Amino acid sequence: MPAVSRAAPCAVSRAASRPVSGYARCTLSLLSLSYAALACLCMLPAEVRAFGFADVAAKAKALAASAFQAPSADLPKELRDLAYERYRTIRYRPEARQWRGLPFELAFFHPGWHFDLPVKINEVAGGVRELKFDPQAFDYAGVKVDPAQLRKLGPAGFQILFPINSAKVKDEVLAVLGASYFRALGREQRYGASARGLALDVAAQTGEEFPRFVEFWLERPAAGARELIFYALLDSKSAAGAYRFVFTPGVSTSMDVKAQLYFRDGVSKLGKVGLAPLTSMFFSGENQRQGGDDYRPEVHDSDGLSVHAGNDEWIWRPLVNPKRLLVTSFSTTDPRGFGLMQRDRSFGDYQDLEQRFELRPSVWVQPKGKWGAGRIELVQIPAPDETNDNVVAYWVRDKAPASGKPLDLEYRLLWEKERETRPPLAEVQQTRRGRGFPRGADNSIGLAIDFDGGPKAEAKAEASAKSEGEKLPTAQVWSDANGQILEQAVVPNAATGGWRLHLRLKQVDEAKPVELRATLRDGARPVSETWSYILPPL
Repeated sequence: MPAVSRAAPCAVSRAASRPVSGYARCTLSLLSLSYAALACLCMLPAEVRAFGFADVAAKAKALAASAFQAPSADLPKELRDLAYERYRTIRYRPEARQWRGLPFELAFFHPGWHFDLPVKINEVAGGVRELKFDPQAFDYAGVKVDPAQLRKLGPAGFQILFPINSAKVKDEVLAVLGASYFRALGREQRYGASARGLALDVAAQTGEEFPRFVEFWLERPAAGARELIFYALLDSKSAAGAYRFVFTPGVSTSMDVKAQLYFRDGVSKLGKVGLAPLTSMFFSGENQRQGGDDYRPEVHDSDGLSVHAGNDEWIWRPLVNPKRLLVTSFSTTDPRGFGLMQRDRSFGDYQDLEQRFELRPSVWVQPKGKWGAGRIELVQIPAPDETNDNVVAYWVRDKAPASGKPLDLEYRLLWEKERETRPPLAEVQQTRRGRGFPRGADNSIGLAIDFDGGPKAEAKAEASAKSEGEKLPTAQVWSDANGQILEQAVVPNAATGGWRLHLRLKQVDEAKPVELRATLRDGARPVSETWSYILPPL
């Protein structure tokens, strides 16, 4: 259900139906109030009135109108110098969680390692009260610190627990930690890709600007609640913003996001504003084996970018781990959705007993309303190993934001595994690089792209009909000027009931990338999504 914002302090909102304390409780009904009484009610402190998105938006607008105050870290050396392995051993004690006995429980992340800036966390329950940081609520597991010296610190972030896999056990389903990053889980999923509040100047030569959530307000859940509502205030050198999240865990966990962004006078210096950003990791895959002594066939949290363009075209861009920074984009108007997806769902794809990459969620962005003209941009950064997120995808509007004017945006985030957002046509199941058998030294490149019928029954029926001698689909293949297609052929894949497209091509200038596109068609009608691929420079 969309938020009901308050245009003025007295306007009715969804939160206004909750009991409030103090003077407001003395009123019998709004109908019986005199104009004078209404005026008094409007003058009550914000802590007494119902708290909502409009309050956070007012704070964001005020922040953007003032000079940016850079935060300063003030961590003790023993926390600042913690290695990641030691930091992660600090745990919030289960008995100290907020909202014990309610469907959702709240715990804090301890400051330390890279997470050296505190955030302010408030509870909304009739009024607003700050939830103070308490070092006694943590188990330090051998980390040598004096809890008495940590009382002036603040939490680094928070986590939400909910009985998503079993009615008897509350699992962590949401983690909000670091800058404007957050990630969630659906049923039988493990953490993988993350979402962010805002991405500014990603991969810019001048350096990326990392906005951060500085304060949160969480509505205390009712008994039996199935959704959690919370608000966030974002701040950075160039922008401030208000966010409202409606978090609903399930088989696929959803988050409805409402944002209002204000940009400071320095907005003209920004190269680009990335909206609804997603971040993930791709180290190796069937299209790019790393070799060496790694026994695992693939290592990634996501293996492709899926785009549902405004013209109803579905596009699949397999991810790569480039040797140099690679930035590409897809122009469209009013996009219907995009996501960093994990399509390889078999343990055999990875063979990793600890990481279990096959359980990592796909994360899908579903716009609400008209987003206008712009582009979905994909940034892929060289990564020497799997320890860093090196993939970012986000929406960039053609119309640049204006200083002092709000930019409003609404969308839904979905963390999916069992019920993933998919095209209604045959989809790309894998992209394999290699020629398969020896040839002469002609420096050609071989690619094998497997298409499967996907969820639509008609596509499956067409796939099975091929084995009965009916005409195979044709491949419409396109390459930019740096690629020369030498061979192409579509053959049936008897193992899957789908099709395999074989390509052999040359890279004219090996120092430049090659962009490729291919679609399977039955005459003029597409029967597959569009495979869109970048061969990075050698």
